[in-house]
Amino acid sequence: MSLPPMTSTTNSFNTDPDSPMQDVDPPPSMPSCFSANNDPEEARLEAQELPRYLLAKSYFDCREYDRCAAVFIPSSLPRGPLSPTSPNVKNRTPIKASKGKGRESTPNSGTRSEVPTNVLPKLSQKALFLSLYAKYMSGEKRKDEDSEMILGPADGGTTVNKELVGLARSLEGWFVDRAVKGLEGSNQGWLEYLHGIVLAKGKTEPDAKRWFIRSVHLFPFNWGAWLELSELLNNVEDLQKVTPELPQNLMTLIFHLYASQELYQSSEPVHHQLNELENIFPDSQFLKTQRALLFYHSKDFDEAESIFSTLLHADPHRIDSLDHYSNILYVMSSRPKLAFLAQVATATDKFRPETCCVIGNYYSLKSEHEKAVMYFRRALTLDRNFLSAWTLMGHEYVEMKNTHAAIESYRRAVDVNRKDYRAWYGLGQTYEVLEMHLYALFYYQRAASLRPYDPKMWQAVGSCYDKVDRPHQSIKAYKRALVAGTYYDTASSFGSSATNGEIPNGVLDPETLYQIALMHEKINDSDEAASYMEMTLAQEEGPGDDDDDEARGPGTGVTNTTSKARMWLAKWEFARGGLARAMELANELCQDGVEVEEAKALIRDIRARMESGRS
Repeated sequence: MSLPPMTSTTNSFNTDPDSPMQDVDPPPSMPSCFSANNDPEEARLEAQELPRYLLAKSYFDCREYDRCAAVFIPSSLPRGPLSPTSPNVKNRTPIKASKGKGRESTPNSGTRSEVPTNVLPKLSQKALFLSLYAKYMSGEKRKDEDSEMILGPADGGTTVNKELVGLARSLEGWFVDRAVKGLEGSNQGWLEYLHGIVLAKGKTEPDAKRWFIRSVHLFPFNWGAWLELSELLNNVEDLQKVTPELPQNLMTLIFHLYASQELYQSSEPVHHQLNELENIFPDSQFLKTQRALLFYHSKDFDEAESIFSTLLHADPHRIDSLDHYSNILYVMSSRPKLAFLAQVATATDKFRPETCCVIGNYYSLKSEHEKAVMYFRRALTLDRNFLSAWTLMGHEYVEMKNTHAAIESYRRAVDVNRKDYRAWYGLGQTYEVLEMHLYALFYYQRAASLRPYDPKMWQAVGSCYDKVDRPHQSIKAYKRALVAGTYYDTASSFGSSATNGEIPNGVLDPETLYQIALMHEKINDSDEAASYMEMTLAQEEGPGDDDDDEARGPGTGVTNTTSKARMWLAKWEFARGGLARAMELANELCQDGVEVEEAKALIRDIRARMESGRS
């Protein structure tokens, strides 16, 4: 079947200069039916560029990014690091299309106005995006190569993508040229997406956010643009601000669900939104994964593990999000399932960062921390922006007492994703080990702002306030921990201790109550301290009516904390003359088997006081 003839142009058929086909007569131009573009000019350009586009796309698929870019843009763009201030100069009055564009940063850039010019050849947006994106990927690849080993001397902020400055100038000039010619209405959204990436890398996030929003308006099915936009949202308020600016379609609903999950929002409206989407896509593994992660964030580990297990049986070759599944199994201390998951992932693709994290979690659960670090480093060698590996490697370095490496790992995790509360909490823990409590307090507060309903975050904040001698703030933080404890039924998901010492339903955390009592004692408010000590004791029997033991819920039973509270109350009653109550508490301590020797000594003192009182 022959192609329908079309009028050819002499510049529509370009081959490699060294190719033996260069002297062959060019074939007829490809028909516009090869392009789905409704813009006739863009369709004509795409048809002319089709042979070269297929060649460039082949180079791109082979990760030969420089060769891919050179097919359409032989000349090299300016190179160098992109200044954080260069894309958005406040003193310049931009035209409508140049808001937030990148341009060269100079010492006098704030006082001098420049109108960028378009230096790019006349190409279809499809070919232009492929070429410029290949240049961006080439810079990222070269940056990773220059960074050398993970956590090495060159790894970190010293290496940059040197293609960013040229991309920023070229894209800004292209958009200004389109605006001057009145062609903004025919933009396709892909170059807007790339421009947003360049601006985000240059730390001009408000402008990057606007370009991503413009991109999803023009082409809402580019999930990459939605993901980049999600990474720029630091909290729920940012999500609420950006939502009215988004297009009203199905992709916005999916994005809102994903962004809410990334911000640890596991509320009823989010679950209701997920139910509506599952009615449309009942077999979507992506939506089922989001539901599992919502349960994980709300600490319903059994339900989250059940969903992940179902997904694994339905598609055992799916590697996506297996690192989260391994985290759940690690928290549940399910070593056999974690071993099976590691075998399945390794058999599917052992060179995926998710697989390396699964294996690393398995070795961590076996307390083989050196092997765990080796696999987490391997995951980062495959993808330096893989968040889970940085955070988990920080945990392992904490276990190995390597605080410097732990801090650097957590910092890199925060650089990748500022919403990772585990990395902020890990930084706080590490600085607390170093007895740098003000630093630890700052990082704990960041973690608590991301997880305001996690009691462990507020307990850490309260502990730091105590260590810097600020008891009033410590009391407030501990009370926040009590309120947060009613939000979840189980313990915190941070670390393997989450499955140990869980607090039953309706019972306040005795340790938090005890710490509040000690803070009141520190500010010489003994009566309030005693009331909190009594509340600590009350948690042994659980909530319910004091006159109806059968109606009571399960309590914590006798613990070290409640025994310490009982001893404090016994001494307090003894000091204020309540000898009968003090004797009762001391006898209970002897029965508990905790603080027995001290309790016996207190009983002797009480009896001596009673005998002296009789005489």
